[in-house]
Amino acid sequence: MGIRNKKKLKKLNLLEMSNHERNRLIKEAKETLRQKTMEAKLWQSLLEAETLTINGDIVYESSQPLNGFSFPHTI
Repeated sequence: MGIRNKKKLKKLNLLEMSNHERNRLIKEAKETLRQKTMEAKLWQSLLEAETLTINGDIVYESSQPLNGFSFPHTI
């Protein structure tokens, strides 16, 4: 996670938005939070595992850096 510059953040007033814009913004925020939660759970499980094997290939061992593994953001 990076550090954000609070001066550059755009302030939004949900009461001044149309219902469509407000619903779209809330839906995007939920999706972003869901993706970050999934990623955090994945990393936590990797930290707890000694080895990770996909299709018979070891892509992670606790004694070596992570190699050959990607996690697509689209489902």
